[in-house]
Order: sequence, then structure tokens, then C-alpha cells
Amino acid sequence: MPREQGEVQVRAGAEADLPALTDLYNHYIRETCITFDLEPFTPDQRRPWLLAYPQDGPHRLLVAREVTDRTKNPHNGPESDPYAGSAEGPGTAGEGAPDTAGEGALLGYATSSAFRPKAAYAPSVEVTAYCAPHAVGRGIGTLLYTALFEALADEDVHRAYAGITQPNEASTRLHTRFGFRHIGTYTEVGRKFGRYWDVAWYQKDLG
Repeated sequence: MPREQGEVQVRAGAEADLPALTDLYNHYIRETCITFDLEPFTPDQRRPWLLAYPQDGPHRLLVAREVTDRTKNPHNGPESDPYAGSAEGPGTAGEGAPDTAGEGALLGYATSSAFRPKAAYAPSVEVTAYCAPHAVGRGIGTLLYTALFEALADEDVHRAYAGITQPNEASTRLHTRFGFRHIGTYTEVGRKFGRYWDVAWYQKDLG
């Protein structure tokens, strides 16, 4: 990784993605019940979330970006990369951040996170994917999850879980396509926009 398909590149998230990632997530906070966060974030408030994802291991952040002419041909000229050659890149351990020069708009992102903080939960992850509103219908979620589960195949991960606020047919279809099965529903577990919402839980067996 990174990998390209058509006009989309999927790679590990980087510091340069933070403003766009924050804007995308804030859209879902303000406009939908998909996330149970209630107040939008600033990029600085969101930075600890980004830094929690290294470029290897079971907890990943992958982003999908438009492929531009500069992305296809990096010899069009150098652009400044504040983390080039640095060990201080976001979520890295002695490695520089991905080269983001010349990339286009953020199309979406996917994560695999700790399912619960207690140590015995370590072989389980919770996964999620967010698609930019202007990129709906382009298969971005499929591209992101394909790359994410390929990365997790070499990790010590036994189960993946996804919580889907109901109703959300698009998310249910995406997770079912990747082998998730419904294992139960928390009824009226969250309150947002003046009403209560159910969350259906889905499980994927990884090992």
C-alpha cells in the first residue's frame, strides 16, 4: 500500500489528511445519526484520534483520495512534505508519512479500532467506514474495506465487529457483502436529534 484502482488511491492516513477527515466526520455528526458524537470537532481536537492509528498492526486508518495527474506522475515537481524523512510522522514508528503531494479530494476513510480497552479483547477490532457525500455510489466503501481486510489478514485479529445505527441499508449491504452477520441489536441505546436510536451489531470471523 498505497494502491490505486481507477481514479482512486487508498493509503494509510497522514497528518495532511486531518482537515479533510475532520470536515467529513463533522458532516456526519451534524447531519446524521450514523455517529453518536453530538458536537463537531476542530482538527486539533481530532488529532489524537488520527495519531492512534499506526501504519501497521491491527489498528489502521485508511483513506481514499482522488488520483490526480500529479499523483500519477510524481516527477511533475516537488511539493513540500513536512514529514518527509522524519520519524515524527503521524502514527508512525520511525517511518516517514505517506507522500500526499498532488492528491485530490478525500473520498472516504475506514478504520479498525480496539473493540474494548481490556487486554483480553485485543484479538477483536471494531471497523467503520465513512464515504464523502459527493462520492456516494462510487464503491469507495468497498475499496476501503477490501484494503483494510487485506491488511488485517496478516495481523493477530480473530473477529471484526461493526455497529450500525438503524436504519442504514447501505451500510448493512456493505458489511453483508464482506461476510458480516447480524448478531444482535441494542434497542434505543443512543439519543440524538431528540429521539432514540437502535444499533445493530455485525460480526465477521477473521481467524
